[in-house]
Amino acid sequence: MELDHLAVAGATLQEAVSHVEEALGVPLQPGGQHAMFGTHNYLLGLADGLYLEAIAIDPQAEPQRRPCWFDLDRFAGAPRLSNWICRCADLPGLLAQLPAGAGEPVALQRGDLKWDMAVPQDGILPYDNLFPALIEWHSDHPAPRLQQQGCRLHHLTLSHPEADALQELLPIADARVSFTTGPIGYEAEFDTPHGRRLLR
Repeated sequence: MELDHLAVAGATLQEAVSHVEEALGVPLQPGGQHAMFGTHNYLLGLADGLYLEAIAIDPQAEPQRRPCWFDLDRFAGAPRLSNWICRCADLPGLLAQLPAGAGEPVALQRGDLKWDMAVPQDGILPYDNLFPALIEWHSDHPAPRLQQQGCRLHHLTLSHPEADALQELLPIADARVSFTTGPIGYEAEFDTPHGRRLLR
């Protein structure tokens, strides 16, 4: 399991994009649509092969499946860092080792990008959506295609009342990721052209 990308959700895509651009001081680039779940996104290339996506339900789309991924059906309030996504080489094998609720593989495609994503039946990931969404790529990774704006993830902190139990479940060793016991939420620090910036 390796860190793949981060997601910022909003009630609208423009709200999610504005939240990221105001926090980090750099522009995002258009992404695309996800026909399966009726969502659309904008993207930011990060150093070290990572990226960030701003995502929201597309009001013009007719989804092929519900509930939506990333628990977007229930999203309300201000835009915020809502999910972290981790990649693996054998999604079914990894899911077999994890507790129920981590999701079932769903085959997805956008253009020449192909991947499987583990999506729970109700769209809600364990530990109040602090469990990572799991992905297995079957094409080239999108990160090298994205424009670089001089941003690098410095640190990602996941806060949850049961943070120790969550951390114990996850086979991930990444010095940029830490778990802390506290109120539910995410906080990410980025090195940007404007200095270190926080995104919540």
